[in-house]
Amino acid sequence: LTYGEPIPANQLVREVASVMQEFTQSGGVRPFGVSLLIIGSDDKGPVLYQVDPSGSYFPWKACAIGKNMVNAKTFLEKRYNDDIELEDAIHTAILTLKEGFEGQISENNIEIGVVNDQKMFRVLTPAEILDYLGEVE
Repeated sequence: LTYGEPIPANQLVREVASVMQEFTQSGGVRPFGVSLLIIGSDDKGPVLYQVDPSGSYFPWKACAIGKNMVNAKTFLEKRYNDDIELEDAIHTAILTLKEGFEGQISENNIEIGVVNDQKMFRVLTPAEILDYLGEVE
């Protein structure tokens, strides 16, 4: 790859995981300390990967990390399907967040990003999030 060229998501994930794994193996420590969710796209469409501090990585169709992730993953397993529309996916994401969220969820304390059919990533505006929050109430 050269500068200015797009990097395939799976290659980026492999490189990040390799760096994390190298620090784990050579130093015996895990300085990165957190799992990452990396989204991107390939020739088939949007992709989602989880990268752990150990350097392990996994592709997912839907995933949650952090506090209460077991319940969130169970919730996603029940609601996700391969034919889910973007609107339904956003609603499912918000409902998943609500499951483990402490306090009141609002457009000011969550962010939602989407990858569209043109493989472009964008973060929803607070106004858009507020509309979606109203729809799931």
